[in-house]
Amino acid sequence: MLPLPSPKEIAPERIPAEIWLLLSATFFIAVGFGLVVPVLPQYADSFDVGATLVSVVVSAFAFMRLVTAPFAGPLVERIGERTIYVLGLIIVAGSSFATAFAGDYLQLLIFRGLGGIGSAMFTIASSSMIVKFAPPSLRGKISSLWGGMFLIGNISGPIFGGILGQMGLRVPFIVYGAALLVAAAIVGFMLGRNDGKDGSAAMLKKRLPPFLMRDALAVPAYRASLTFGFANGWANFGMRAAVVPLFVSQIINDEPWAAGAVVAANAVGNVLALQWSGRASDRLGRKPLIIAGLIVASLGLLALTFGADLWYVLLVSAIGGAGSGLCAPTQQAAMADIIGRERSGGRALSSYQMTQDLGQIIGPIIAGLIIDFAGYEWTFVLGAVILLIPAFAWIGAKDTLPDSVKQAARKG
Repeated sequence: MLPLPSPKEIAPERIPAEIWLLLSATFFIAVGFGLVVPVLPQYADSFDVGATLVSVVVSAFAFMRLVTAPFAGPLVERIGERTIYVLGLIIVAGSSFATAFAGDYLQLLIFRGLGGIGSAMFTIASSSMIVKFAPPSLRGKISSLWGGMFLIGNISGPIFGGILGQMGLRVPFIVYGAALLVAAAIVGFMLGRNDGKDGSAAMLKKRLPPFLMRDALAVPAYRASLTFGFANGWANFGMRAAVVPLFVSQIINDEPWAAGAVVAANAVGNVLALQWSGRASDRLGRKPLIIAGLIVASLGLLALTFGADLWYVLLVSAIGGAGSGLCAPTQQAAMADIIGRERSGGRALSSYQMTQDLGQIIGPIIAGLIIDFAGYEWTFVLGAVILLIPAFAWIGAKDTLPDSVKQAARKG
């Protein structure tokens, strides 16, 4: 007669306490970021510059992230995720406060760009902590929770950002800085107190050598992930942060709340998709959801070429957000599959972040040039095509989720 399994063997894995603390901090970061998204293009436009220079302000943030990412990865490995995370948040908070009091366009450009340094630091550090603390059979679920928490903040953030924008375009940046300081306090104090209490820290001490770039580039799924990062940065971060709000304010409705509502609609679509995509990717695999999400997101962006009414733009923004909600957290889980919990993947994560930042830099600038010379329609068409490139790259890559992990997730 076979022995009965112990309660520990049959009990489903639980989300670690460290993850819940990161989720709490992410909420405050997301609310603050959502506050400035709908007003940043109008704030830059208030300095009497064209669409190209408005887009440059958004790209400056990503440019500094790109420049900092190669150094942030090794720093995470040497100094530790928590320290880099907190320091990065403090830098972005200082940048946000300074941006609020910019006296001219050049100061706005410099202050906003400096925030990208801290953003690269805390983004790579948080990704590394999620890879370390997320159990393999829960990676999709945790990535969806992480993305969902960020997007819940982005739903409320743009709405309140539009309202605060009515009080003055500088106000949201002040509130954003305060929210970042709250997030830094949560991680700096609470995560430090929890270290090692549940045994996770002791388990993670036994680690393999770092995951080098030559190892990562040998994996087809990682190469596909790099193309995803570039396209996601171009369309879902760059264009939706710089071009879509400007499109709404110049073509659809020039009230600040309208741009905020469109950004919030995109976040709503994200959250609705996240309710299903995370657990589905743990059971079905990463590849199908990434490809499907990219196709839906591409169609949502392409549909904006026919936008003329606010209700229509709200609808297609929600559809595009749903596509992003299918593929973005699943892609994050795929990165965790590739790196694994036992290896430090700071360099691989920073390179992935660099491709995303590169797309976020190039996308709005090219979009701004196209807008100035040909209008918004061709900008949306190009963005939709860019989103399809990683879908083809993933078709030729092997799914990163092992069959054994799929079975464990289905039992859980």
